Amino acid sequence: MNDELFTKGWVPKLLLIVIFLLMSCRLSLQAKSISDFQQLEANIVNKSLAQLSAGDMDPITKLRALCLSRGATGINGLGRIFRNMDDDGSKALNEYEFTKGIKECGLDVSNEEIKEMFRSFDEDGSGSINMTEFLLKLRPPMSQARLAMIDKAFSKMDKTGDGVITLEDLKNVYTAREHPKFKSGEKTEDEILTDFLHNFEGGRGNLDGKVTKEEFINYYATISASIDNDEYFEFMMKKAYALE
Repeated sequence: MNDELFTKGWVPKLLLIVIFLLMSCRLSLQAKSISDFQQLEANIVNKSLAQLSAGDMDPITKLRALCLSRGATGINGLGRIFRNMDDDGSKALNEYEFTKGIKECGLDVSNEEIKEMFRSFDEDGSGSINMTEFLLKLRPPMSQARLAMIDKAFSKMDKTGDGVITLEDLKNVYTAREHPKFKSGEKTEDEILTDFLHNFEGGRGNLDGKVTKEEFINYYATISASIDNDEYFEFMMKKAYALE
């Protein structure tokens, strides 16, 4: 009789307690990972500002530092401005377009510095630069191990496999029903998930709720720049995206 009471009474309760504790732990880890990434982003902003203050940088390094001083979306913001100028789909920028994009992004550089930057990227002297190659050079370098982990996280979120993360993709992977702003009624689940997508976009009027793989990599390349150890970067990504 006592065994029957134990089976029917305490075991279900105990299981519920364990499940609750596991869920609470997972939510705590996710919140901690967000906080960690915010701290890492602040570190790279401060480091970039210090580099700019010290001066004595080549044009590519200076442009990278200017973008990183804007935070994790600095490079993506510049990239989106350039793509909006690409009316013919050639993925090439001439000096006029390059200058216009730099100024529209609000980066604090002189016209002479912009000319010097353009010449540095226009290695063959053709008078134009390829946008994809430009962004690859601008992005902080990463090891293959880090790129593989970023690719794994992107693949998890890109549920449809079309190379773009959208709101519908996120809905198939995550739920925002435990988010404080959803519980309080301040925001809908769609609004919270859309805000999450905006973290990876360039801002400054370029928010469309779609994140390409290139933008995702650029975002984490910035975060990566403030992490010296590959193992720690892998740990952070696994914790943030619940990766195996």
